[in-house]
Amino acid sequence: MVSLREDLTGTNPPPPGSGIERTGMLDAFAHDTRDDVLVLAMFETRPWNLGDRQLWQLQEKLNAYVSFILDGELKDNFPHLVGKPVRIELRAVHEPSERAMGFLGRAREQLALQEIDLEVVLIGEISEGCCGGSGSGGCCGGGQGDRGHDADHNHSSEGCCGGARPEASGHEGCGCSH
Repeated sequence: MVSLREDLTGTNPPPPGSGIERTGMLDAFAHDTRDDVLVLAMFETRPWNLGDRQLWQLQEKLNAYVSFILDGELKDNFPHLVGKPVRIELRAVHEPSERAMGFLGRAREQLALQEIDLEVVLIGEISEGCCGGSGSGGCCGGGQGDRGHDADHNHSSEGCCGGARPEASGHEGCGCSH
């Protein structure tokens, strides 16, 4: 059975242009130094109502991630991380359908044979516009956001645009001051 957990931090929005529909792209890759595990994350912000097409995209995306891990790209690009435990996360806004969970359960069993963990993480609703990861990237994701911000404005690595809570940076609801 695939574990299903909720991301309570709310600080890991999908990168602009990511998603399981982009099957050949690695959405996110990180070395979690607290647990000393490599985390490869894929994102799905759409509801799980696209049927076979969406399941095919999930399968292809998962195949690309496994290929990255097992076929040498990880070793070639990050030799210092070889041998570390690996976890693939499907980070989804909506709980996967029963069919998707069935597929993920079967995939998890096969990946366990390769010592790769697979889990589903429910993330919060993705806000639109500035800093929020809309499909167009929002003002901080490149291009112009829904609020008419310039693409070249400067955000620090802290505060609402850097993933911290908006109230921590003095921004309200991410109406960023520029």
